[in-house]
Amino acid sequence: MDPFHPNERAAQRRAGLMALPTGAGIRDFMPDQHRAFFEGLTYLFAGAVEPDGWPAATMLTGAPGFIASPDEHTLRLAVRPDPADPAQALLTPGAQMGLLGLDLSNRRRNRANGRIAAAHDGIAIVIDQSFGNCPQYIQTRSVEAVARSPGPLERFAGLDADARVTIAAADTFFVATAAQGENGGVDISHRGGRPGFVRIEHDVLTIPDFRGNRFFNTLGNLLADPRAALLFPDFETGDLTQLQGRAEVLWDQAGLEGAERLWRFTVERGWRRRAAIPLRWTFGDYSPTTLATGTWG
Repeated sequence: MDPFHPNERAAQRRAGLMALPTGAGIRDFMPDQHRAFFEGLTYLFAGAVEPDGWPAATMLTGAPGFIASPDEHTLRLAVRPDPADPAQALLTPGAQMGLLGLDLSNRRRNRANGRIAAAHDGIAIVIDQSFGNCPQYIQTRSVEAVARSPGPLERFAGLDADARVTIAAADTFFVATAAQGENGGVDISHRGGRPGFVRIEHDVLTIPDFRGNRFFNTLGNLLADPRAALLFPDFETGDLTQLQGRAEVLWDQAGLEGAERLWRFTVERGWRRRAAIPLRWTFGDYSPTTLATGTWG
Protein backbone atom coordinates (compact mmCIF):
# COMPACT_ATOMS: atom_id res chain seq x y z
CA MET A 1 0.00 0.00 0.00
CA ASP A 2 1.32 3.44 -0.93
CA PRO A 3 1.95 5.36 2.33
CA PHE A 4 1.85 8.76 0.60
CA HIS A 5 -1.34 10.70 0.00
CA PRO A 6 -1.98 12.24 -3.46
CA ASN A 7 -0.67 15.68 -2.51
CA GLU A 8 2.59 14.25 -1.17
CA ARG A 9 3.00 12.45 -4.49
CA ALA A 10 2.17 15.71 -6.30
CA ALA A 11 4.84 17.57 -4.27
CA GLN A 12 7.41 14.90 -5.11
CA ARG A 13 6.63 15.27 -8.81
CA ARG A 14 6.67 19.07 -8.58
CA ALA A 15 10.18 18.81 -7.12
CA GLY A 16 11.23 16.73 -10.12
CA LEU A 17 11.68 13.42 -8.31
CA MET A 18 11.30 10.00 -9.77
CA ALA A 19 8.54 8.06 -8.00
CA LEU A 20 9.64 6.81 -4.59
CA PRO A 21 9.00 3.10 -4.14
CA THR A 22 5.85 1.97 -2.40
CA GLY A 23 6.63 1.70 1.27
CA ALA A 24 9.78 3.86 1.23
CA GLY A 25 10.60 2.78 4.79
CA ILE A 26 7.22 3.93 6.14
CA ARG A 27 5.57 1.18 8.19
CA ASP A 28 2.22 0.77 9.91
CA PHE A 29 4.04 -0.50 13.00
CA MET A 30 7.12 0.48 15.00
CA PRO A 31 10.21 -1.70 14.67
CA ASP A 32 11.86 -2.63 17.95
CA GLN A 33 14.66 -0.09 17.56
CA HIS A 34 12.11 2.72 17.17
CA ARG A 35 10.19 1.53 20.22
CA ALA A 36 13.39 1.50 22.30
CA PHE A 37 14.35 4.93 20.97
CA PHE A 38 11.08 6.55 22.03
CA GLU A 39 11.24 4.90 25.44
CA GLY A 40 14.61 6.56 26.10
CA LEU A 41 13.43 10.14 25.46
CA THR A 42 12.57 12.82 28.03
CA TYR A 43 10.89 15.15 25.52
CA LEU A 44 8.71 14.76 22.47
CA PHE A 45 7.39 17.14 19.79
CA ALA A 46 3.74 16.77 18.87
CA GLY A 47 1.32 18.06 16.27
CA ALA A 48 -2.45 18.16 16.68
CA VAL A 49 -5.37 19.69 14.83
CA GLU A 50 -8.25 21.87 15.99
CA PRO A 51 -11.86 20.89 15.19
CA ASP A 52 -11.90 23.51 12.42
CA GLY A 53 -8.77 22.04 10.83
CA TRP A 54 -6.06 24.38 12.13
CA PRO A 55 -2.83 22.52 13.01
CA ALA A 56 -1.07 23.24 16.31
CA ALA A 57 2.39 22.27 17.53
CA THR A 58 3.62 21.65 21.05
CA MET A 59 6.19 19.86 23.17
CA LEU A 60 5.69 17.19 25.85
CA THR A 61 8.19 16.29 28.55
CA GLY A 62 8.58 13.78 31.35
CA ALA A 63 11.04 11.83 33.44
CA PRO A 64 13.08 9.12 31.71
CA GLY A 65 10.67 6.32 30.87
CA PHE A 66 7.61 8.54 30.52
CA ILE A 67 7.17 7.07 27.03
CA ALA A 68 6.39 3.36 26.80
CA SER A 69 5.66 1.07 23.87
CA PRO A 70 3.75 -1.99 25.11
CA ASP A 71 3.49 -3.33 21.56
CA GLU A 72 4.55 -2.40 18.04
CA HIS A 73 1.34 -0.47 17.38
CA THR A 74 1.14 1.61 20.55
CA LEU A 75 2.89 4.45 22.37
CA ARG A 76 1.82 5.43 25.87
CA LEU A 77 2.82 8.82 27.33
CA ALA A 78 2.72 9.19 31.11
CA VAL A 79 1.63 12.83 30.89
CA ARG A 80 -1.60 14.72 31.05
CA PRO A 81 -2.19 17.57 28.59
CA ASP A 82 -1.38 20.98 30.05
CA PRO A 83 -4.63 23.00 29.97
CA ALA A 84 -2.55 26.21 29.76
CA ASP A 85 -1.35 25.18 26.29
CA PRO A 86 -4.03 25.53 23.57
CA ALA A 87 -2.23 22.88 21.50
CA GLN A 88 -2.18 20.31 24.29
CA ALA A 89 -5.87 20.92 24.95
CA LEU A 90 -6.47 19.23 21.56
CA LEU A 91 -4.98 15.92 22.74
CA THR A 92 -8.26 14.13 23.36
CA PRO A 93 -9.53 10.62 22.52
CA GLY A 94 -10.14 10.17 18.81
CA ALA A 95 -7.91 13.08 17.79
CA GLN A 96 -5.13 12.65 15.25
CA MET A 97 -1.59 13.24 16.50
CA GLY A 98 1.80 13.56 14.84
CA LEU A 99 4.90 12.71 16.88
CA LEU A 100 8.57 13.51 16.39
CA GLY A 101 11.09 11.82 18.63
CA LEU A 102 14.39 13.71 18.48
CA ASP A 103 17.52 13.05 20.51
CA LEU A 104 19.51 16.25 20.16
CA SER A 105 22.59 14.68 21.74
CA ASN A 106 23.17 12.41 18.75
CA ARG A 107 20.92 13.81 15.95
CA ARG A 108 18.75 10.72 15.85
CA ARG A 109 15.06 11.20 15.02
CA ASN A 110 12.04 9.02 14.34
CA ARG A 111 8.50 9.95 13.40
CA ALA A 112 5.20 8.34 14.33
CA ASN A 113 1.72 9.44 13.30
CA GLY A 114 -1.52 8.03 14.63
CA ARG A 115 -4.68 8.56 16.62
CA ILE A 116 -5.25 9.04 20.33
CA ALA A 117 -7.04 6.02 21.80
CA ALA A 118 -7.20 7.30 25.38
CA ALA A 119 -6.22 10.45 27.27
CA HIS A 120 -7.56 9.88 30.77
CA ASP A 121 -4.55 8.64 32.72
CA GLY A 122 -1.83 9.61 30.27
CA ILE A 123 -2.06 9.51 26.47
CA ALA A 124 -2.24 6.32 24.41
CA ILE A 125 -1.60 6.59 20.66
CA VAL A 126 -2.36 3.91 18.08
CA ILE A 127 0.29 4.19 15.37
CA ASP A 128 -0.67 4.48 11.70
CA GLN A 129 2.76 5.35 10.28
CA SER A 130 6.28 4.98 11.67
CA PHE A 131 9.52 5.95 9.94
CA GLY A 132 12.99 7.30 10.53
CA ASN A 133 14.50 10.57 9.30
CA CYS A 134 18.07 11.50 8.43
CA PRO A 135 20.23 13.55 10.86
CA GLN A 136 20.68 16.53 8.55
CA TYR A 137 20.44 20.12 9.88
CA ILE A 138 20.15 18.98 13.53
CA GLN A 139 22.33 20.91 15.98
CA THR A 140 23.59 18.82 18.90
CA ARG A 141 22.62 19.79 22.44
CA SER A 142 22.94 18.13 25.83
CA VAL A 143 19.96 18.37 28.19
CA GLU A 144 19.39 18.59 31.93
CA ALA A 145 16.26 18.84 34.03
CA VAL A 146 15.66 22.16 35.82
CA ALA A 147 12.94 23.50 38.07
CA ARG A 148 10.85 26.20 36.40
CA SER A 149 7.74 28.21 37.21
CA PRO A 150 5.74 28.60 33.98
CA GLY A 151 4.32 32.03 33.27
CA PRO A 152 0.78 32.79 32.10
CA LEU A 153 -0.29 32.25 28.52
CA GLU A 154 0.51 35.27 26.32
CA ARG A 155 -1.53 35.63 23.13
CA PHE A 156 -0.67 37.93 20.23
CA ALA A 157 -1.81 38.66 16.68
CA GLY A 158 0.78 38.53 13.92
CA LEU A 159 4.31 38.70 15.34
CA ASP A 160 5.10 40.68 18.46
CA ALA A 161 8.55 42.02 19.34
CA ASP A 162 9.55 39.06 21.51
CA ALA A 163 8.55 36.57 18.82
CA ARG A 164 10.73 38.39 16.31
CA VAL A 165 13.73 38.19 18.64
CA THR A 166 13.16 34.47 19.22
CA ILE A 167 12.83 33.67 15.51
CA ALA A 168 15.86 35.76 14.51
CA ALA A 169 18.07 33.81 16.94
CA ALA A 170 16.65 30.35 16.17
CA ASP A 171 18.67 27.55 14.59
CA THR A 172 15.82 25.06 15.05
CA PHE A 173 12.04 25.05 14.82
CA PHE A 174 9.22 22.60 14.16
CA VAL A 175 6.31 22.72 11.73
CA ALA A 176 2.94 20.95 12.05
CA THR A 177 0.70 20.41 9.04
CA ALA A 178 -2.34 18.28 8.28
CA ALA A 179 -4.15 16.64 5.37
CA GLN A 180 -7.46 14.83 5.33
CA GLY A 181 -8.35 11.64 3.48
CA GLU A 182 -6.54 8.37 2.89
CA ASN A 183 -2.98 8.37 4.30
CA GLY A 184 -3.62 11.87 5.65
CA GLY A 185 -3.38 12.99 9.25
CA VAL A 186 -1.22 15.31 11.30
CA ASP A 187 2.52 15.59 10.77
CA ILE A 188 5.23 17.44 12.70
CA SER A 189 8.74 17.83 11.36
CA HIS A 190 12.03 19.51 12.19
CA ARG A 191 13.68 22.42 10.40
CA GLY A 192 17.23 23.58 11.11
CA GLY A 193 19.75 26.10 9.86
CA ARG A 194 22.15 28.76 11.04
CA PRO A 195 20.66 31.61 13.10
CA GLY A 196 19.12 33.99 10.59
CA PHE A 197 17.93 31.25 8.21
CA VAL A 198 14.33 32.39 8.73
CA ARG A 199 13.72 35.81 7.15
CA ILE A 200 11.30 38.13 8.95
CA GLU A 201 9.37 40.81 7.06
CA HIS A 202 6.50 42.32 9.02
CA ASP A 203 4.30 39.26 9.84
CA VAL A 204 5.73 37.10 7.04
CA LEU A 205 8.45 34.47 7.47
CA THR A 206 10.41 33.21 4.46
CA ILE A 207 11.85 29.78 5.10
CA PRO A 208 14.37 27.87 2.95
CA ASP A 209 13.57 24.29 2.04
CA PHE A 210 16.86 22.43 2.20
CA ARG A 211 17.34 18.97 0.73
CA GLY A 212 15.78 16.41 3.06
CA ASN A 213 14.43 12.87 3.02
CA ARG A 214 12.50 13.52 -0.24
CA PHE A 215 9.18 12.40 1.27
CA PHE A 216 7.74 15.94 1.10
CA ASN A 217 5.35 15.29 3.98
CA THR A 218 5.19 18.95 4.98
CA LEU A 219 4.98 20.46 1.49
CA GLY A 220 2.54 17.78 0.38
CA ASN A 221 0.28 18.64 3.30
CA LEU A 222 0.54 22.32 2.40
CA LEU A 223 -0.69 21.54 -1.09
CA ALA A 224 -3.76 19.98 0.53
CA ASP A 225 -4.24 22.71 3.16
CA PRO A 226 -2.02 25.82 3.45
CA ARG A 227 -2.66 26.19 7.18
CA ALA A 228 0.31 25.34 9.39
CA ALA A 229 1.71 25.80 12.88
CA LEU A 230 5.29 26.61 13.90
CA LEU A 231 6.95 25.89 17.23
CA PHE A 232 10.07 27.80 18.32
CA PRO A 233 11.53 26.47 21.60
CA ASP A 234 14.07 28.51 23.53
CA PHE A 235 16.51 25.81 24.59
CA GLU A 236 17.98 27.93 27.39
CA THR A 237 14.96 29.56 29.03
CA GLY A 238 12.35 26.86 28.35
CA ASP A 239 10.05 29.36 26.61
CA LEU A 240 7.78 28.08 23.83
CA THR A 241 6.61 30.35 21.02
CA GLN A 242 3.76 28.79 19.03
CA LEU A 243 2.45 30.31 15.79
CA GLN A 244 -0.42 29.62 13.39
CA GLY A 245 -0.69 30.93 9.85
CA ARG A 246 -0.88 30.08 6.16
CA ALA A 247 1.98 28.95 3.94
CA GLU A 248 2.73 29.29 0.25
CA VAL A 249 5.38 27.14 -1.42
CA LEU A 250 7.65 29.04 -3.83
CA TRP A 251 8.70 26.11 -5.96
CA ASP A 252 10.86 28.04 -8.41
CA GLN A 253 12.63 30.34 -5.96
CA ALA A 254 15.63 29.66 -3.75
CA GLY A 255 17.83 32.69 -3.16
CA LEU A 256 19.71 31.18 -0.22
CA GLU A 257 22.73 28.90 -0.18
CA GLY A 258 21.62 25.27 0.20
CA ALA A 259 17.94 25.96 -0.48
CA GLU A 260 16.12 24.06 -3.21
CA ARG A 261 13.00 26.21 -2.88
CA LEU A 262 11.32 28.51 -0.35
CA TRP A 263 8.05 28.70 1.48
CA ARG A 264 6.43 31.81 2.82
CA PHE A 265 4.49 31.70 6.10
CA THR A 266 2.10 34.51 6.99
CA VAL A 267 1.54 34.59 10.76
CA GLU A 268 -2.05 35.13 11.81
CA ARG A 269 -1.77 34.57 15.56
CA GLY A 270 0.41 33.05 18.21
CA TRP A 271 0.92 32.41 21.87
CA ARG A 272 3.88 32.20 24.20
CA ARG A 273 4.44 30.24 27.39
CA ARG A 274 7.50 31.35 29.30
CA ALA A 275 9.48 28.72 31.24
CA ALA A 276 7.03 26.09 30.01
CA ILE A 277 9.66 23.37 29.59
CA PRO A 278 11.46 22.04 32.70
CA LEU A 279 14.60 21.30 30.71
CA ARG A 280 17.71 23.24 29.71
CA TRP A 281 19.86 22.39 26.72
CA THR A 282 23.54 23.26 26.23
CA PHE A 283 24.63 23.82 22.64
CA GLY A 284 27.12 21.33 21.21
CA ASP A 285 27.83 21.90 17.53
CA TYR A 286 26.21 22.62 14.20
CA SER A 287 25.43 19.85 11.78
CA PRO A 288 27.88 19.77 8.84
CA THR A 289 24.89 20.14 6.52
CA THR A 290 23.81 23.24 8.47
CA LEU A 291 27.23 24.82 8.03
CA ALA A 292 26.87 24.38 4.25
CA THR A 293 23.77 26.61 4.20
CA GLY A 294 23.34 30.37 4.18
CA THR A 295 21.42 33.02 6.08
CA TRP A 296 19.48 36.08 5.03
CA GLY A 297 21.63 38.40 7.08
